[in-house]
Amino acid sequence: MSTAHAVQAPGRLFPYERWDSALPSLARQYQQGQPCPHILLKDFLDPDLALAMAEEFPKPTSAEWTQYKHPNENKLGMPKRELFPATIAAVTDELNTPEFAAWVSELTGIPNLIADPMLEGGGLHQSGPGGFLNVHTDFSMHHFHKNWHRRVNLILYLNPDWRDEWGGAIELWEGKMKRCAAKYSPLVNHALVFTTNEKSLHGFPDPLTCPEGESRKSLALYYYTVETDKRISVHSTDYHARPQDSLAKSAMIWLDKTAVDLYSRAKARFGFSDEFASKVLGFLSGRK
Repeated sequence: MSTAHAVQAPGRLFPYERWDSALPSLARQYQQGQPCPHILLKDFLDPDLALAMAEEFPKPTSAEWTQYKHPNENKLGMPKRELFPATIAAVTDELNTPEFAAWVSELTGIPNLIADPMLEGGGLHQSGPGGFLNVHTDFSMHHFHKNWHRRVNLILYLNPDWRDEWGGAIELWEGKMKRCAAKYSPLVNHALVFTTNEKSLHGFPDPLTCPEGESRKSLALYYYTVETDKRISVHSTDYHARPQDSLAKSAMIWLDKTAVDLYSRAKARFGFSDEFASKVLGFLSGRK
């Protein structure tokens, strides 16, 4: 490990000096994570900084949110960095630096990771009462950079007063959906980092029961490698039914993920954004 992180320079928002001494141990824990390589980093940032991010998190009533509402998910997304409040924007910029991407490479053992300034599929996410995200694996290649292979997710949770009985814990499932093998509540300043591949099944599939005015908030960043290997599997987000889901629900999950796959292929080919789909979904769900 380089000594470049030994002293945190003024204005740097990730506490390298606190995490670096533990990095070899954290890297071992990461590789040993089950059911996929992962680690939960508590107290990820300075506590006051994380609370400031939570306090300025945009309200769900903002017109700037993109709506993702279909049988496999019910959430809001905001991938445009220029719309972020000041503190969230500054932290996002820090976590998108080459220096931090190199730190994630050392943590995960995946060399030459790069960040995505477009925040494609990532950025701010928010789900209110009834919100959910069915268990899935993520799209494998960037929609607008054809040779960018998605390798790592980092999800920073920003919920100071979250209660377990509201649900919303992210679930990591074993292959072939045998069982939920790990589960983490979306507590403020907890960051989950995990390898993204065809085996990293995750989601929060049960609708949230938080009261009106509360929501599950997070900042998601994805890291890629630039690939020349044409044999890498290209696939869109792949949703899965759980063993306890009914046949009708399982069928709906399959039909919807087929539609999502068609949409993703069209998006990559024609270059349109999620905003158009958001407007259509908003209209169909009765959103004004």
